[in-house]
Amino acid sequence: MGAAALWAGMTARCSKLCPEREIFLRSGGQVKFIRISRGAQLATVGLLSSALIGGLGLSLSMAANNAEIEQERAALAARDKAVANSASQVERYRKSVDQLAQELQERQDFMDDLYRTHFGQEGAAPAGDVVGKADSGTRNGTSKLDTKISVAPEAAPLFRIDARQRRFAALLTDAVRHRADKAAAAIRSFGLNPDSLARTAARAQGGPFVPWEGQDVLPDEFEKLAQALSRMEFLEGSLLAIPSGKPTATPMLSSSYGYRSDPFNGHAAFHAGLDFPGSMGQPILAAASGKVSFVGQRSGYGNVVEVTHGNGILTRYAHLSGFSARVGQQVARGDAIARMGSTGRSTGPHLHFEVRVNGNAINPRRFLEARKDVLQIQQVATARLADVGGRG
Repeated sequence: MGAAALWAGMTARCSKLCPEREIFLRSGGQVKFIRISRGAQLATVGLLSSALIGGLGLSLSMAANNAEIEQERAALAARDKAVANSASQVERYRKSVDQLAQELQERQDFMDDLYRTHFGQEGAAPAGDVVGKADSGTRNGTSKLDTKISVAPEAAPLFRIDARQRRFAALLTDAVRHRADKAAAAIRSFGLNPDSLARTAARAQGGPFVPWEGQDVLPDEFEKLAQALSRMEFLEGSLLAIPSGKPTATPMLSSSYGYRSDPFNGHAAFHAGLDFPGSMGQPILAAASGKVSFVGQRSGYGNVVEVTHGNGILTRYAHLSGFSARVGQQVARGDAIARMGSTGRSTGPHLHFEVRVNGNAINPRRFLEARKDVLQIQQVATARLADVGGRG
């Protein structure tokens, strides 16, 4: 079927639907009629169809515009969310870097405090051969800061500082342990057990519990360093407390430690110290640093001065003619604390000198005949503690 035939068919159907029509109207006794031709009807239908189609098209266009606007709004919201997420991520990065810097500063403060406490070298820069060069690796384990590298990769300089601090702590720990071992060996040379001294000291501690907030930022290297320094501090302090100085200038002994014949009745007796003969009023010197714990008389000893040196160590000076120290006074090795005499159970002017550990008398000779290397270790410890005390 051709286009002309199709058009003719549609025209015929429209003509059937829209035949000519006449409308009669009566008004005021008059009758009028209106004729509506087929063409007018078709034109009206066409206009109505066009209006309907136009309205439908307008509605569809408005719907499409609304959909496009919603899409644009969704896209803007997505962009705003992405920007907010980026800003939040940047803020987290910044806070992470700030936290790393703060933790490293707290750790440096901890190290500085250890130096001031144990060496008195406030503000001193560590030697280059001890610290080594800054690098990204460490010898022992990983730091708690390492877990944050994925959060703030731009913080690489801070991690290099972290690695160098930890390397320094490990090297210093080895050096401190070596020094502490030398002090322990020196203590053993006097016949004393450093572990026993440590147990005695551990029983004499106390104070309120105040948690340290910085403990969570310290890796194992720094905890080991703190423990090594505490051990060195105790051992060197214990070494200085050992009475190794001569209690008087007398070059000879009149009676040794151990069993002897009693000078008054001739019977076998135990002599708990050493006797140094001398002249009346001769100065008596503290054999080690400590605190005067007794000044007065004891049966058989006459006038006595006792000095406690810590860790259960005590020295006793007897048969004195007078006192130069008072109870509670802090004395250093070589300080005059009394004067030689012949009070108590004595046959003439001399000093009776005892060393007691946890109340038990031991032979003082080993303390007064210390090896040269032991005395050198004592001198090093004395210089360090004096430097720390002077800066405290």
